[in-house]
Amino acid sequence: MTATALPSIRRGTRLGKIASLALPVAIGALAASAAYAGADTTFAPALAKFTDFLEGSGGKIITVLSLAGGLIGLASGRFTLAQIAVPVGVGIGVGTGVPIVTSVVTAVI
Repeated sequence: MTATALPSIRRGTRLGKIASLALPVAIGALAASAAYAGADTTFAPALAKFTDFLEGSGGKIITVLSLAGGLIGLASGRFTLAQIAVPVGVGIGVGTGVPIVTSVVTAVI
């Protein structure tokens, strides 16, 4: 059985280095298309649902569960500052974090 060898570009040669750089650049240039930041609304419905969830009853549920976890930790007999700070941080993060992140992302885009 005979094998047919295709011509190859040897690594280490000047032509091989140029080809290894030029080929990905050429493929990228041919596959590129225009990008419009902020014009895409693909995930707008999901973002609205998630934002409404966190700002509404979902955020309250998350905060209450976090507070319950802290209280259970306190009832176990070992006191740490994290058992109080984490529920407070979660409540602040859920209550004010979503509008802050939304306004920052809107300002950047």
